[in-house]
Amino acid sequence: MKIPWKAPCSSSATAGAAYLAWKNRIAAQVELAHGTFTSTLVARRDGLDAALFFSGHRHAGENLAAVLRDRPEELAAPIQMCDALSRNMTDELRTIVAHCLAHARRNFVDLVDVFPEETEYVIRQLSHVYRVDAEARRKGLSPQKRLALHRAKSQRVMDGLHKWLTRQLDDRLVEPNSALGQAINYMLKHWERLTQFLRVPGAPLDNNVAERALKKSILHRKNSLFYRSPNGAEAGDVYMTLIHTCELNRINPYQYLVALLRHADDVASQPHAWLPWNYAQRQTVLAQAGISPEAFKSSHPPAPAAR
Repeated sequence: MKIPWKAPCSSSATAGAAYLAWKNRIAAQVELAHGTFTSTLVARRDGLDAALFFSGHRHAGENLAAVLRDRPEELAAPIQMCDALSRNMTDELRTIVAHCLAHARRNFVDLVDVFPEETEYVIRQLSHVYRVDAEARRKGLSPQKRLALHRAKSQRVMDGLHKWLTRQLDDRLVEPNSALGQAINYMLKHWERLTQFLRVPGAPLDNNVAERALKKSILHRKNSLFYRSPNGAEAGDVYMTLIHTCELNRINPYQYLVALLRHADDVASQPHAWLPWNYAQRQTVLAQAGISPEAFKSSHPPAPAAR
């Protein structure tokens, strides 16, 4: 939207009224203007990952709320892992909120050259926690056993870190308004949500899986030179959702998309059977029944010639 850089005036007598009218008109235009955002949600359950992409005027929290409206209410509240930005939250959400430990750590990593001793201590303590989490993954521990492991090996470390952070400010060892003071304040302000992994089974340490997924949208925008319309953005979201969900579950995206196109009618009638982690089994069932992909093409009219 283009906004004129000066107010139009016809004469000195009407300058004030013209300026006010122009200002009100521009304010109304700005109020209606919206940016375009792409949100990435990665859902994890029973060892399966599903990526969802949403491009439009809504922020991440609003998109998540829209998804959760279709979730059965009798299910337990899901864990929402995100950073502390307000746009990740809405009043509608009923989730267990955990904040990203990697975001908090990054604030100290950026200051290594300026405050080497203090930042090295924080990074070393957090590295211990990540080693414990890697041990839990290596052993294939259940959420409950992982929680017990963190309580046994990470609780003491995080308690010590909290005391150290608090002392830096209480004893005036660090200027609160300095970059280091702001990094410390961030951790202390969000401490409860940053340490949900010590209380909630299955709570992750960070949001890295969604951060990595967000790079897919950046690559897609670069390759497609952005979007021409909201419908184009939605089409891009669908393809990113399907392709990255396949990648997260170690499934070949190209083979999966080809299978969807070859069995379009069956996909429409039984979409659950064609989810990335189910589609190979569905193909086997159809093959054993002697049903070829060509059987699903009869109901489709011929495609119009390209223009």
